[in-house]
Amino acid sequence: MHAEAVDHLVIGGGPAGSMMALQLAEAGRQVTLLEKERAAHHKVCGEFLSHEAVEYLRQAGVSARDLGAASIRNVRLAAGHKAAEVQLPFQALSLSRCALDEALLQRAADKGCEVMRGASVVRLSACDGVWTVSLDDGRSLRAHSVFLATGKHDLHGWNRGRGEQSDLIGFKLHWRLAPAQTEELREWMDLFLFTGGYGGLSLVETEIANLCLVVRRCELRRIGSWQNLLAAAMRENRRLRHLLEGAEPLWARPLAISPIPYGYFAPSSCGLWRVGDQAAVVPSFTGDGMSIALHSAHLAAQMFLAGQSTEAYSRTLRAQLGGRINLATWISRAIVTDAGRSSAILAASLFPGAMRWIAASTRVPAAALLFNPAR
Repeated sequence: MHAEAVDHLVIGGGPAGSMMALQLAEAGRQVTLLEKERAAHHKVCGEFLSHEAVEYLRQAGVSARDLGAASIRNVRLAAGHKAAEVQLPFQALSLSRCALDEALLQRAADKGCEVMRGASVVRLSACDGVWTVSLDDGRSLRAHSVFLATGKHDLHGWNRGRGEQSDLIGFKLHWRLAPAQTEELREWMDLFLFTGGYGGLSLVETEIANLCLVVRRCELRRIGSWQNLLAAAMRENRRLRHLLEGAEPLWARPLAISPIPYGYFAPSSCGLWRVGDQAAVVPSFTGDGMSIALHSAHLAAQMFLAGQSTEAYSRTLRAQLGGRINLATWISRAIVTDAGRSSAILAASLFPGAMRWIAASTRVPAAALLFNPAR
């Protein structure tokens, strides 16, 4: 079958892919974006938008507040019967990926991008500087530049490495909390530690609470099921048990994903531009995954349009984020152990400033940001 020729091809319609397409379209480039799902859907994600992510979105013409995002000003870390609280060094928002991804895809389409929904890629190959993409419906596309933005899901033949911490399984489930607990959670991100893992609970739009957690594979194997895992975490963590008292799960079962290669950095990929979680993966507790996704797309667009190479892009992104992601991964590996969990809550109780320092030290550095704060 004859392959259709396109100029620039983005694979994946999450925040990184949509922002990548948006940036290229604003520069006057012809862009085709492939999104495998036909309609907006939920994804495993903490759904936390730091102030960097909010600003990247705003300057792209997407207002998280107008989409109903919930405000987050404080964080609470709980383990067992103990808890430590601190105000965040920035104001954050929380918005479901279902709402955010749809808004970004629509924005990309409004800017002139061709958005092809229900387009699942089964093969990606390159020959003499030309990329060929084969879709599951038998169609093929050819492009001189390809941007891979499939998030935590790898494209066959282009798998990422294991990362520094790859033994975790992630779960996500939306809940309708009891009225009193909804009010308690307002403007808070609750983080909780339990044997073999950790998680977070916060409000998103329409008063829904998003529960996400990660657990070591060996611990889940020992416990046996998601139901047993949640029950064990609630028995062990008084704060989580209190917040979910009288709550109603909104889905029959949680979303799940495995493996999650925390600490991963993509090497240069012979002309393939990787953005978002295909470029770098930060542990979920930092809440910086979406700002890194948006930042990597901006950086890739800027360097691509300037005629720079994927190798230069990979080096620049690692130089900007390497130390911060390594710090976050070290902390993530520590707190899934019994000793690390106890030390974390003790340190947070004695030194609340440590929580603010970690929040500030695991973000995209201010000097690297590509938006103009004055705009």
